[in-house]
Amino acid sequence: MRAFLSIKYHADHRNREPIEKITAVLQAAGWETICVTRDIEGWGERSLAAPALMQRTFAAIAESDLVIVELSEKGVGLGIEAGYAAACQIPIAVIAPTGSDISTTLQGIARQVGWYGSYDEIPALIVETHPG
Repeated sequence: MRAFLSIKYHADHRNREPIEKITAVLQAAGWETICVTRDIEGWGERSLAAPALMQRTFAAIAESDLVIVELSEKGVGLGIEAGYAAACQIPIAVIAPTGSDISTTLQGIARQVGWYGSYDEIPALIVETHPG
């Protein structure tokens, strides 16, 4: 099973460590993961024009079994990716650090919503769509 990780983009990749930790715990739980900044842009090694980037992003979402929206920070791109997944009828799981605010709109399109205190708790938050 393949999960697309939707997470706030930062040009300086200051959230690289959380991305790597989240994808590592998901992979250990049996998920193949894809994340735009890591897999499509190669941590800044490749630069795509906006239309090409969105085309590749939408293709990656369409090829996924689940979209995981990590909401430690809000961003327009997260809403675009979640909306596209919803339009394609791809299940959405929203995860956020404990105490984070998750909009009712995003909760309304998500199959699952969960809060975590440590990265190791994340796989249990998406148990309904777990590959095993």
